[in-house]
Amino acid sequence: MQSITAMVVAVGFFALMDSVLKTLADHYPAVQVAALRGLVALPLVFAYLTWRRAWPRVWHLRWPLHLLRGVLAVAMLSLFTYGVHGLPLSNAYTLFFIAPLLITLLAIPVLGERVPRTHWWAIAAGLAGVLVAMRPSPGAFVGWAGLAVLGAAACYAASAVSGRLLCRSDAPESLVLWSMVMMAVFGTALALPGWVPVRAADGWLLLALAVTGFGGQLAITQAFRHGQASAVAPFEYTALAWGLGLDWVFWQTLPDGYTLLGAAIIVASGIYLLRHERVHAQADIHTSTEHP
Repeated sequence: MQSITAMVVAVGFFALMDSVLKTLADHYPAVQVAALRGLVALPLVFAYLTWRRAWPRVWHLRWPLHLLRGVLAVAMLSLFTYGVHGLPLSNAYTLFFIAPLLITLLAIPVLGERVPRTHWWAIAAGLAGVLVAMRPSPGAFVGWAGLAVLGAAACYAASAVSGRLLCRSDAPESLVLWSMVMMAVFGTALALPGWVPVRAADGWLLLALAVTGFGGQLAITQAFRHGQASAVAPFEYTALAWGLGLDWVFWQTLPDGYTLLGAAIIVASGIYLLRHERVHAQADIHTSTEHP
């Protein structure tokens, strides 16, 4: 339950961040937006580590996996920013929702997780709900923007699974810190040749980028730290609900019948999976109590 709640909160933060990314992409290259994401988050990360007195814990880490996550983070955010700049956000989400399935597939060989059949059905139902809600047209994703979002989904899935692997040995604070540091360093190095001066008017957007990105990073790290990756991943689909809410609050738009039907399918699949996890968890507790 804690992991699922953390995932829903993380998706909400990232939905807000995606709106900021799309706005910034009108004025800056995609890789520079990724660099700015890391740079503006660092002060919050440093303050968080100081408040948690976690600095002694962030130096004991497995560097190869952290370097891999840093590269994946820059690639994922750059590709996604490029994609949402060329595609409507709803179409980009439709493509990016392939990530939970990729996480489940990677969790089998990398994490050694056993994926129950009900998880596969829940993921398939969630994907079907997304397609119903978004109704992607045949030519909507043709081009580099669509391929970029697919690449971002693959990078995200690999980063999530490697983060779950790191949580077995490294402190969660180290995952947050080094992911942001490497995003800032690697992203800035790649963006320097075409760096565009940051406009003063975009200061409030950078602040929003820092807060939403930092909050989402903390929440998603917590989600994959304690929860089975194949069980937590399907709750990525709640991004549709966050998107609908943001559309209503900021743009006063209402969803049509297809969108509501798709949302119902997604929510139903998530509730089914949650009930399945709770029943099996209670059964395991009961069994361990009777047979210590």
